[in-house]
Amino acid sequence: MARPLDGLRVIELGQLIAGPFAGKMLAEFGAHVVKIEPPGTGDPLRKWRLLHEGTSVWWAVQSRNKQSVSLDLRTPEGQEVVRRLVAESDVLIENFRPGTMEVWNLGWDVLKEINPRLVMLRVSGYGQTGPYRDRPGFGVVGEAMGGLRHLCGEPGHTPVRAGVSIGDSLSALHGVIGILLALRHRDQNGGEGQVIDVALYESVFNMMESLLPEYSVFGAVRQPAGSSLPGIAPTNAYHCADGKYALIAGNGDGIFRRLMELIGREDLRDDPELAQNDGRVRQVQRLDAAIGDWARERTLDDVLNQLNEARIPAGRIYDIADIAADPHYKARGMILDTQLEDGTPVQVPGIVPKLSATPGGVRHAAPSLGEHTDAVLGDIGIDSNTRRAWREQGII
Repeated sequence: MARPLDGLRVIELGQLIAGPFAGKMLAEFGAHVVKIEPPGTGDPLRKWRLLHEGTSVWWAVQSRNKQSVSLDLRTPEGQEVVRRLVAESDVLIENFRPGTMEVWNLGWDVLKEINPRLVMLRVSGYGQTGPYRDRPGFGVVGEAMGGLRHLCGEPGHTPVRAGVSIGDSLSALHGVIGILLALRHRDQNGGEGQVIDVALYESVFNMMESLLPEYSVFGAVRQPAGSSLPGIAPTNAYHCADGKYALIAGNGDGIFRRLMELIGREDLRDDPELAQNDGRVRQVQRLDAAIGDWARERTLDDVLNQLNEARIPAGRIYDIADIAADPHYKARGMILDTQLEDGTPVQVPGIVPKLSATPGGVRHAAPSLGEHTDAVLGDIGIDSNTRRAWREQGII
């Protein structure tokens, strides 16, 4: 089946999360992605989190559909290989500290001379310009600088981080959007490529909704609020009789009326002060108390069944065991059964987004380190004797 990015050639030079996540998404929708890894060790992600036979099971997700070429980018030979690959590619992805590519003679000024059609995604902590450009930046720092960390947790307690590297993944998604925009521009307006400059903190800040205009107009600094969502009411996590929590979002005007009717609080349903969100926000503690009293008398399943029947958005808090067992995840193709390199069964996340005519997919498993080095280098004219000498020198 045709995929939307069939024929697109991508070089992935990044490591760990942000750059490789962008490459993963492009590969899932048909792009031919060649991942460059350091000889001997490979991408450090191969050793992150839980390992099976010495390799992270995360690797099976992050690098599926890619080819692996082991290449030392610090050497003139390695840099020349990249330049040759650039001549035949559409996109290059890198997420090194700004200036690193220039030290390797692989900066934009060099690469665009080789291939004016090239689109280059550059992901870094603080961007390619500005007073902080040279600082090292990981996702957790970008999440804090972007405003997310301050909002997470309970009032008066140490701010907590999200349990995943959301700053890196958000940056990857912005990077993919940028790549697709740049390719569209290139193909519609004369064939010129360009640089996409993605900063981790900016990708997080872009998700911060109304924080800045509220501060600008009112001087309001939003504070952490635990499980609630300040300024939108009622929406919270409510304790049920079996010790579990129901997430209930009754913040639409019609939804609120149905919720109050369901819990037997027609007085609140018909109160004109509560008809719209701004009035409900002023009395959010009163509303949370009413909903909490109702939920505490019922099990989570009973609460959710009644809410679903009344067409009120609600749900449970899933852990990964809940996700793996959920029939809706399976029906939507979000739990894929595949194998690790040694044949061990493994489940991995499905493909997002879902396209009706040209869906993404998994064409082949994540590669072993340097699995495609000979094939890729051979295709650009580097003969077997040269490759043998380079292997002895540790270049590949």
